[in-house]
Amino acid sequence: MQGLAVQDESRAGYERSKFKHWTDADKNGCNTRAEVLLAEAVTAPTADANCHLTGGTWYSAYDDQYLDGAKKLDVDHLVPLAEAWDSGASTWTLAEREAYANDLDDPRALIAVSAAANRSKADKDPSTWIPPYAGYRCQYLTDWVADKTRYRLTIDPTEHTALIRGLAVCPDQMIIVNLAR
Repeated sequence: MQGLAVQDESRAGYERSKFKHWTDADKNGCNTRAEVLLAEAVTAPTADANCHLTGGTWYSAYDDQYLDGAKKLDVDHLVPLAEAWDSGASTWTLAEREAYANDLDDPRALIAVSAAANRSKADKDPSTWIPPYAGYRCQYLTDWVADKTRYRLTIDPTEHTALIRGLAVCPDQMIIVNLAR
């Protein structure tokens, strides 16, 4: 966590529409959401010519559930768009925010999870939300730190405290970061 600056955050000016997401960057007919679902499927779904997915099963690490059918899943921005905005993305260009919202280069950035778990998380950081499944919490926290560091985002004081406390109960884990941009 040494690479993360601690400072107050501001939601001023945030609108989800400032992060163009679920684009089809590689022009293969599948948007980012579908690409994540295809990559994370436990049992592969069938994709038609328009990349509509049928069948398949997925594992939701947040709540330790297996789900069948893509409609039961959300693709979560591990660090939510609003939290990224609060933490520095407000100064980014539209292109930088689009790249963040559709990051397929680091598999920790986007994760397929149950819609219920994602909606309970909403735009919260680890000071107000931790995955209900205890077996995933250490991974969640280390991925959070890696994602925030990858994008040179800040953490606020309560988030910092929550990360320190949460990671203290995790075994020593190396956090490897691939910087974006």
